[in-house]
Amino acid sequence: MIPAAALRDAGLAALVALGLFAPLVGLRTDVSPTGGLFLRTRWADVAIVCGIVFLGRLVLSLWLGQRGLRPSTGPGPWTARLERAGAFVAPVLLGLAVVLPFIPGIGRYELDIGILVLTYVMLGWGLNIVVGLAGLLDLGYVAFYAIGAYSYALLAQYFGLSFWVCLPLAGILAAFWGVLLGFPVLRLRGDYLAIVTLAFGEIIRVVLINWVGLTGGPNGIGGIPRPSFFGLPFSMEGGPGTFAGFFGLEPSPTHRVIFLYYLILGLALLTNWVTIRLRRQPLGRAWEALREDEIACRALGINVTTTKLSAFALGAMFGGFAGAFFATRQAFVSPESFTFIESAIILAIVVLGGLGSQVGVAIAALVMIGGFELFRDLDEWRMLVFGGAMVAIMVLRPRGLVGTRTPTVALGKKRAISGDLVSEGHG
Repeated sequence: MIPAAALRDAGLAALVALGLFAPLVGLRTDVSPTGGLFLRTRWADVAIVCGIVFLGRLVLSLWLGQRGLRPSTGPGPWTARLERAGAFVAPVLLGLAVVLPFIPGIGRYELDIGILVLTYVMLGWGLNIVVGLAGLLDLGYVAFYAIGAYSYALLAQYFGLSFWVCLPLAGILAAFWGVLLGFPVLRLRGDYLAIVTLAFGEIIRVVLINWVGLTGGPNGIGGIPRPSFFGLPFSMEGGPGTFAGFFGLEPSPTHRVIFLYYLILGLALLTNWVTIRLRRQPLGRAWEALREDEIACRALGINVTTTKLSAFALGAMFGGFAGAFFATRQAFVSPESFTFIESAIILAIVVLGGLGSQVGVAIAALVMIGGFELFRDLDEWRMLVFGGAMVAIMVLRPRGLVGTRTPTVALGKKRAISGDLVSEGHG
């Protein structure tokens, strides 16, 4: 017999779903044969969605009730299994990424999606330093992405500098602005920190829109130079001074796309390598100590100011690198590419993948960004599918797919004092 509490819980979930989906799914504007607009109702679709929510919540309540569990926020056996699986999944994903352009059937469209996914992987790993390791909630990370993009665009336009010269400069300028953001928020935590970082992202966007003389305003900056392969441009003419002519290849537009793909792959791997190396250094352990308890971190004599500023600076630097790559790939930048929704997507990738988890962030970026393209034929339903998937992950895996708060370096054995399982860490 189904418990009354489970039915009541499922009914409340269905009512909430009805309130949300009645205007979003049930009502839709359409064009009549005469060219006018009219409102079309889809109450059957609303009933189906509410029924799915009711059954899903009922099954979840019964499953948790039978096991005597609630959605746990602590590490469990699945965390250890996923971490062990990550040691196998990471090399497989890396191998697939390396050979992707040479897999039969992979064309320009698939490579463009791969470039987009790797860009968000790099952005996720950069934000993971700030949010996942240091525990500083940043809702304005897209500002550093924009600073890197506009830095490269302006340096290339006004000074004629190449991409390889502008790339480190864009990262340094973004890191500088990360430090400037860090100083005002040294004493802020939680919601207040999130509000200030959100405001910083919006300030940068508004400046880009209104400083027309420098940034081009809403029209943006076009004609941004493309990167070359050690001085060899990618040209369809195939002359001796071009990439195709130097290597004796038939000129093809895919050469530039493959080069850009491996360029962002290299930048993403650089971000991952630096992050992993820093995690085992004193600075990385200071970030994790700050994430767990700032008061205890101060009591241990850790310089909280330096720790916070370093996290903001390094995270912003990698965001600047990604922004410079975005500018040279698109050959055009405008403020419309750096709205708050970009920060929300990057933060969602970090949270869903697991705070502090490199493999989890990569998987989340692949699923969220690549999945949007796979479900493009679903039109407006794809947002509903991904919203439901994120809700399911947050209910079943509150710490993300591969999330754990276990410090990178632990000493001896850790024994819980509240009846939890015994876990071991090795330093």
